[in-house]
Order: sequence, then structure tokens, then C-alpha cells
Amino acid sequence: MTRYEDELSGLLMKLSPPQRRKLAREIATALRRETVKRIAAQENPDGSPMDPRKPQLRSQKGRIRRSMFAKLRTAKYLKTDATPNKAVVGFVARVERIARVHQEGLRDRVRPDGPTYQYPRRQLLGFADESVAMVSDRLLNFITK
Repeated sequence: MTRYEDELSGLLMKLSPPQRRKLAREIATALRRETVKRIAAQENPDGSPMDPRKPQLRSQKGRIRRSMFAKLRTAKYLKTDATPNKAVVGFVARVERIARVHQEGLRDRVRPDGPTYQYPRRQLLGFADESVAMVSDRLLNFITK
């Protein structure tokens, strides 16, 4: 696999900077779409399900029907950025802190004046095996155009 990656990086360096930026934007957009689908399905990058919400003390019976991270997966908060050397998919503004707490399973306040809670680790961002394959496929398709 390393030889294959070396050949792909060599082909990538032969592209001009505007072509590399265009390819990076295409890859970042595709990775964002995959990430949004995975977050909506409540799955970690490795395919395992995310830990469900903590049941509320005074809630109705049955499972929790509201999905987590509904707003986090919108284009307003989950942004892409592309340069000739990198493609970035990440969270911006105040939601970046919320996403980091869940990504790393940190302890945080539920509300600004509320109690602290140890959040379970829910990986919002990360590479799945399909993502790596998709990136190399996009690169090969772009080069063969």
C-alpha cells in the first residue's frame, strides 16, 4: 500500500496549484457529505454506533427519538476548506467546542450555570476505510480526466 500511496503523491505533485486546489475542494466536499450521513446515522467512523443520549429523569417512556447533532451536521457549522496542499473538514465557531467535547469524551457543563457531565466519546470526525478508498478513487479519476 505504501508504494501505491507514493505513486499517487507523485502524480499529485505533477498537478498545478489551481488543479490541486480544485481536487482538494472536491475531496473535502465528498468527505463532508460522508461525515454528514454518518452523523445522521449516529455512527462512529469505524461503523460502531454512537452511545445514545442519556435518558432524562422526567421524560416520557420509550426511546429517545430526537437525534443528536442535528444542527452540527449542517453546512453552517460543518465547513470545508481547500488549498493546493490540504483539504479540511471541520467545525467552526462556538460549536467547535461542543464537537471537541464529544469527539474526545471530555467533561463539560451541560448549561453555562448547570452541572458538569462526563460525555461519552462520540467520534464526529474521522476517516473510515471507505473514506480512504474514496479519496484515492477521486484522485485517480481527477488525474485521468
